[in-house]
Amino acid sequence: MKLPSKIKLLLVDDHPLVRDGLKARLESIEHFEVVGEAGNQEDALQLALSMPIDLILMDINLGRSSGIQLTAELLKQHPQISVVILSMHDRAEYVTQAIEAGAKGYVLKDAPAEEIIKAINSVAAGVSYFSSGLKPEESSFKSSSPLTMREQCILESIATGKSNKHIARELDLSVRTVETHRLNIKRKLNIDGQADLIRYALSQVRL
Repeated sequence: MKLPSKIKLLLVDDHPLVRDGLKARLESIEHFEVVGEAGNQEDALQLALSMPIDLILMDINLGRSSGIQLTAELLKQHPQISVVILSMHDRAEYVTQAIEAGAKGYVLKDAPAEEIIKAINSVAAGVSYFSSGLKPEESSFKSSSPLTMREQCILESIATGKSNKHIARELDLSVRTVETHRLNIKRKLNIDGQADLIRYALSQVRL
């Protein structure tokens, strides 16, 4: 994987504390350089005009504006810039909209810092990056599913007979988190027992 000698980053998030935390962590990486920060659409557009930027870490919620709309607008004016969405939303429609806007990566805000770093390196090298279970083109479920993409991914693993420990290892989650997802899946689908959950998974997943 060939990387630029220095990856110039712009952080776009309307929470200063989030930007401060990201900046501190990212600037500890030798080949990263945070060249600017923006808390709204106007500042982000201005900074993109005034300085060289390789990659933007973009939040979806920017107060009155949308990071997805901003991504489309920025890339129309600056197609050489790459965008990685960093968001708390894991629903399929957000990921699809981000890709349609031109984003090359989508990482959840609760992901470990190492995953954010990996996403930046991958996208800077020309390889798209999405948090585990968040590639919409790999979704095996009906679009009407009430589940988030992560829950869909876990349900697919349940259908193939994987244990909580196996699923946790694959998705880089704790076993307790997987157990919580299982409970949420059953609640959303109004399913009581494990056998019913497996039957539902098998009926929905195209293996």
